[in-house]
Amino acid sequence: MRPCINLLRRSAWKGPHVVPLPIAHAQKTGTPVRTNARACTILPQFVGLKFEIHNGKEYVEVEITDEMVGSKLGEFAATRKRFNYKFSKN
Repeated sequence: MRPCINLLRRSAWKGPHVVPLPIAHAQKTGTPVRTNARACTILPQFVGLKFEIHNGKEYVEVEITDEMVGSKLGEFAATRKRFNYKFSKN
C-alpha cells in the first residue's frame, strides 16, 4: 500500500466503513453490484466480484482484485475526465 493511505486511514477502533450491499445475490447470479457508496471500504469478501460504481454521471464497472482490499470503492471510478491539449492545425 501507499504510505499516504496509511495516514488517512480510519481509526482502528471504529473499524472499516462498510455499507450493506447485496453481495450474496451477486455471488449467486454473477451480476455486478450497482452502488453509489464510493466511501465503502473494499473487504476480502468482495474479491472476484464486479461492481458498478457511480462517478456522478454514469456507472463505471470495476472488477475487484486482491490488491484493492483496504481501499475505497471511489478510488477506482474517476469523477473527472483527463485533460488533454488539442493543438489546431493552422
